[in-house]
Amino acid sequence: MSEPPAPDSSSDRLPTRTDGGSLLTETDTDPTDEWEALLGEYVLDRDDHLNAPAVVARPDEVRAVLERCKTDAGLDHCACVTAQAADDRYETIYHLRSYADPTRELSVVVPVPVCDPRSQSAAPVYPTANWHEREAYDLLGIEYEGHPDLRRILLPETWQGHPLAPDYDRDQPQIVRFAEHENPFAGDERGQRTMVLNVGPHHPSTHGVLHVRTVLDGETVVDVDPDIGYIHRCEEQLCQSCTYRHQIMPYPDRWDWVSSGLLNEWAYARTTEDLADIEVPEYARVIRTMGAELSRMASHFIALGTYALDVVGEFTAAFQYAMRDRELILDLLERLTGQRVMFNYLRLGGVAWDLPEPRDEFVEAARTLLDELPEKLDEYHELLTSNEIFQLRTVGRGVLDAQTAREYGCTGPVARASGVDYDLRRDDPYGLYPDLEWDVVTESDGDNYSRLLVRMSEVEQSARIVRQCLDRLEDWPADDREVQSAVPRTLKPPADAELYRAVEAAKGELGIYIRSDGSQKPARFKIRGPSFSNLSALPELVRGEYVADLIAAIGSLDCIMGEVDR
Repeated sequence: MSEPPAPDSSSDRLPTRTDGGSLLTETDTDPTDEWEALLGEYVLDRDDHLNAPAVVARPDEVRAVLERCKTDAGLDHCACVTAQAADDRYETIYHLRSYADPTRELSVVVPVPVCDPRSQSAAPVYPTANWHEREAYDLLGIEYEGHPDLRRILLPETWQGHPLAPDYDRDQPQIVRFAEHENPFAGDERGQRTMVLNVGPHHPSTHGVLHVRTVLDGETVVDVDPDIGYIHRCEEQLCQSCTYRHQIMPYPDRWDWVSSGLLNEWAYARTTEDLADIEVPEYARVIRTMGAELSRMASHFIALGTYALDVVGEFTAAFQYAMRDRELILDLLERLTGQRVMFNYLRLGGVAWDLPEPRDEFVEAARTLLDELPEKLDEYHELLTSNEIFQLRTVGRGVLDAQTAREYGCTGPVARASGVDYDLRRDDPYGLYPDLEWDVVTESDGDNYSRLLVRMSEVEQSARIVRQCLDRLEDWPADDREVQSAVPRTLKPPADAELYRAVEAAKGELGIYIRSDGSQKPARFKIRGPSFSNLSALPELVRGEYVADLIAAIGSLDCIMGEVDR
């Protein structure tokens, strides 16, 4: 394993109570010692993760460990669950954070033997672990005892074997049978009057290749089961077959393909730069921040336009206006990166190149777009948020309260619309964000309407950030415009180094876990897409509402299935 991180005696590395007070004494000892003291007999060993203290827990006491972390230490955000195969064992890693301060982190590593890969499920403690553990079972074969619904999630139920298991036979035939759709409530009193309605997977209202198995009582939604995996493309395994330095960067553009490419690229860049200790010049950080916020604006515009189409059929006005304004942003991004969607512009240690020439024309075009934005946003509010029909379809519909949002690991506009004040740009700072004036936007009602309001307000905040970046770029001395730091052509992070890092993407926390084996390629590459966790909360939004409300709720989550399925 790599050398453990230097001891950190600051209070933000110690477990705390949910009221913010510290459970442990502030000392100069290794913070992992403090976690071992809190978790006691459940801890078998310690591990070395570069981003956080890490403890190895007993597989038959997972729930007890996580309950202490959540209740006693205030780690209420299970950000990601990574499953992987080592030489002599399987591991499940629970990446825990605090919504109040995401720099307070702990990795709980649960090893199980290859001959009997079985451990307790974390889903009773963190409901968001439900889908994550289903994915681990599907791809690796780890059994999670006490899981509420342990079945495949990305592959068909009839799939033979687990593709990430070392003994998986890639040559075995796969026969996918048609299974008749059963009413899950057949046999109880509701089974007499309910029906199953298949929404999608090929339907515009599902915003991608998503199948929602819906149980109805008349027009009232009794329950839904999102069925994903239709466009699972083995993105994690593709990245594991590529080199850090040159080959991985084009892939992040393909996760959330709705204009969010630079945000996705930054997630990979931030993780690998921290893993390999690469510095990014300040000038490059300014360009990254500007490009990322332009990507966020473009993503929110398409979310706004398609939502208008979903809810009130506004094809002739709001939808086309949103597409127009997104195209104007893409014009700028094309001039900057050379591409309109699959940018491949960021590089480890910086960006590919400087602003396009003539430089002043690019800056002027960007300022013109920002100057015209307030009047356009007023028009959107007039068309949508003040529209009585739109309000009837969204206000008080699809409600997700703050506690439920946390339980399901929701982030981004979905969480902030429920009053969860969580934004990694501010709470786990990177790029130029700490040096700029901008606000985190939240709403308190947690309904479909609030999620739209948050995205519209975030467009304004992104515009503020872009304007400040332009001010700096315009005045930057010509002889000091360093776009990349010196990075070895052959990049080999230390063997057994492990790291989880995340950025605030358009949909929320986009995190990546990388484990290095000392070679040019990652030994494990795990993608934590925000849409994956956000979509898992869909049943909580729609039970007891009408079919039309289901469609509005799906659109309000702004999920991209490329990011869900990977």
